[in-house]
Amino acid sequence: MEERFQEYFAALDRAGNKDRCYLCCRSPAEVKRFFGFAEDGTPLDADRYGIEDVVLETLDVMSYRGTRPVCAVCQLNVDALTMLDEKSTLLAVLEEMETDRERLWPTDDADADAPR
Repeated sequence: MEERFQEYFAALDRAGNKDRCYLCCRSPAEVKRFFGFAEDGTPLDADRYGIEDVVLETLDVMSYRGTRPVCAVCQLNVDALTMLDEKSTLLAVLEEMETDRERLWPTDDADADAPR
């Protein structure tokens, strides 16, 4: 348990004391809500789905072991892209976002016929 706390605080130091996913900026509570759980980790629709005995902890939805904190949603997205052999496409999209922002996000006065 002590080791997990050390990992958590070290990750917060690396992330500028922000307990959010580095990629999507979701907080642990927002990740839990995404998966259908309240902030305290209890299921939001337990009766409906019959999952009363399931409780999520903060560390179950966030990883603090890497360079920056990463949430389970982003990890699942990267897993899916990797399994689909889309890593090169993901890197190309990141490159476009960095170097070709104006084309991706044209201003209102840009050519109306340009594809969006």
